Amino acid sequence: MTAQPARAAAVEPPVLLRDNAGSVAVLTLNRPAARNSLSEALIAELHAALGELGDDAGVRAVVIAANGSAFSAGHDMKELTARRADPDRGRGYFAQIMNACSAMMQAIVQLPKPVVAAVQGTATAAGCQLVASCDLAVASEAASFATPGVDIGLFCSTPMVALSRNIARKHAMEMLLTGEPVSAAAARERGLVNRVVAAGSERDVAIALAQQIAGKSAYTVKIGKAAFYRQAEMNLADAYRYAAEVMTENMMARDAEEGIGAFIDKRAPTWQDK
Repeated sequence: MTAQPARAAAVEPPVLLRDNAGSVAVLTLNRPAARNSLSEALIAELHAALGELGDDAGVRAVVIAANGSAFSAGHDMKELTARRADPDRGRGYFAQIMNACSAMMQAIVQLPKPVVAAVQGTATAAGCQLVASCDLAVASEAASFATPGVDIGLFCSTPMVALSRNIARKHAMEMLLTGEPVSAAAARERGLVNRVVAAGSERDVAIALAQQIAGKSAYTVKIGKAAFYRQAEMNLADAYRYAAEVMTENMMARDAEEGIGAFIDKRAPTWQDK
């Protein structure tokens, strides 16, 4: 006779949920008890989901939201600390996690579809980085943002990359050096979020914003997003040269021909996404 466990093992809930709101995919961080900290599993699930969405023609925009009181508390410090017992004191694992998280953040930027963050609570460290990595962000008036690694002896170096590409240097340095949280209103003033809305409405507003963009030509949005991030890393002359090349190619697209024709004819365009 084979012994049976007294109780079946509890089934762990998925760390990432996916829903569809028309042509908008909603990815929801689902580790509320852990303040949606970015565990190894959650980073992997997010990265995989982004890859799938990039190839899904039925999805034209993405919203990243979260369950619970926090949007994301950053890296899972308990998971990281557990690897201090490794022979190398965790160095190899820490490098693996930081590189995996960085690759996932870059996947958001590289996704050929707009990504909107819906921030209902605190977004700290890598959680703040996640917001900064999204193309747009809608925040609850109850949300706050911080890069508090300096308070625990761990400077938020990887969050710094995304943060410093969203807000002015001195604002970024203040957040990084003090670790102090900033309100949703201050985050909007500094350029970290686009809109601040009543608590509880941030997800609906983010979805509505994503749906507004989803109604545009997917081809135009794709090349425009890619061009935006590429030119931002260039000097002025190279940026203009590159942008002129992009616009020339864009003008040859079927959707540009249709859109301009519709504008002249005063009618709604019919996109073919090419």
